[in-house]
Amino acid sequence: MRARATVLAVVAGMAAAGLAVTPAAAAPDLEWSECAPELNAPRGTGCATIDVPLDYEDSSGEQITLTLSAAGSLDAPEALVVNPGGPGESGIGTPKQIWSSLPPEVSSQYLVVGFDPRGVGASSPVDCGDTSGIFPTPLPPHEPADADQEQQRVDIARQAAEACAENSGDLLPHITTANAARDLDRIRSALAQDKLDYLGYSYGTKLGATYATLFPDTTGRMVLDSVVDPTVSVYESGFQQNNAMQKRAEQFFDWIAERDDQYHLGVTGSRVQRAWDEMADKLEAQPAEGKVGSAALGEMLASTMYSDTSWPTLAGAVSKYRDGDASGLVSATEELGLDTVNGSQLAYNCVDGVWPTEWQTWHDDTARSAGTAPLFAWLNTWYSASCAFWGAPPQERVEIGEGDVPPVMLVQAQDDPATPAIGAHRMQETLPGSRLVLAEGGNHGQFLFETNDCIDTPVLEYLRTGELPSADVDCPVAPAPGAN
Repeated sequence: MRARATVLAVVAGMAAAGLAVTPAAAAPDLEWSECAPELNAPRGTGCATIDVPLDYEDSSGEQITLTLSAAGSLDAPEALVVNPGGPGESGIGTPKQIWSSLPPEVSSQYLVVGFDPRGVGASSPVDCGDTSGIFPTPLPPHEPADADQEQQRVDIARQAAEACAENSGDLLPHITTANAARDLDRIRSALAQDKLDYLGYSYGTKLGATYATLFPDTTGRMVLDSVVDPTVSVYESGFQQNNAMQKRAEQFFDWIAERDDQYHLGVTGSRVQRAWDEMADKLEAQPAEGKVGSAALGEMLASTMYSDTSWPTLAGAVSKYRDGDASGLVSATEELGLDTVNGSQLAYNCVDGVWPTEWQTWHDDTARSAGTAPLFAWLNTWYSASCAFWGAPPQERVEIGEGDVPPVMLVQAQDDPATPAIGAHRMQETLPGSRLVLAEGGNHGQFLFETNDCIDTPVLEYLRTGELPSADVDCPVAPAPGAN
């Protein structure tokens, strides 16, 4: 599952004219200019495009266009390519935020470059058409009460897959992480860089590790933050994620309980969860303002797990709802809800590996997962269920770490709900010699976003010098947010 908003927020800064004219010798294949208004790029960002093969097995055939963005000086000696995760998230706004967050000795070293991966945003996007008619308002509950409710959800998933195939069928077989990694090498070449220096968050860790596997000789300094488990399929990772999300939700309920004088939802985490379950039942029977039912409440909870900075928003909205004011809950749905159909994300996930085609397998695995992760098992299944009916066959998965892959820098939160810490440990085993910066806490996306010198200092030193730490680094958690 993935929140509607990316982990990386857009940061405004200096005018686009601040991106200097590109030296012809530095990047002959790129022409940087002001970004088109519809890209909503932050000030100080320049944009360019490159063409890449739709099908790398026919590299001289049909080409598609990728849109790139950059922040910093085009006279910088090196380029740092960044990806915010997803899959399916735009990377146009990411360079300015990263560049603005770097200390001068590092920001002067790098032109920070982002891009919309193939199938996303301004890079030949997957289009699923108008799917609004597929989804009733409010949605049925995530955990079906009976076979009819489950079939209703299955039908929604099938219709969504059919809509994506109808509108983007020719594109779907080629929206893979392996192809996106090949695109990264085209970007490296267009930037006239001998090595790819790269920073990837969340799904971006899978993309970076795939690049390092396919192109070990041109892999430079690589930072992978909030690490995807390289040893399991996308289908299996969803069930792995469920338990991590459940644990993080219990931490959220404990946090609320510690502030009972503010929220009045219970003095222990278990009492808060009981109050939460009671509210879900009430919303299922009588949706708030006819819009927010139990499914929307579950989606808001899932979205809130990515960062504790959003905990006060949801806790406050729930508290006010229990006092008779539903307005905060309705507005929180807009802020914290999940996309109903994210065609770009489905395109990557559904083709990147094998998914069960028999619904009974999904049902049995989800029911089993619900025994330990009742808040998220069915929600997560419905978020990916269209992969059971996807209009493109699965592609062969790249075995990350196969061959002589160089070591990288890994960054991870111990209780990350979206990419559980086991993924970082397994990535370190898969890429021997890699170093892990492991922080307490559970926010998804650590480097530059936790204001934690223990995390940032070794990563910045690695980006500056190319030298990995001599040993792994353990860091304390950043302070939890106060109640608003």
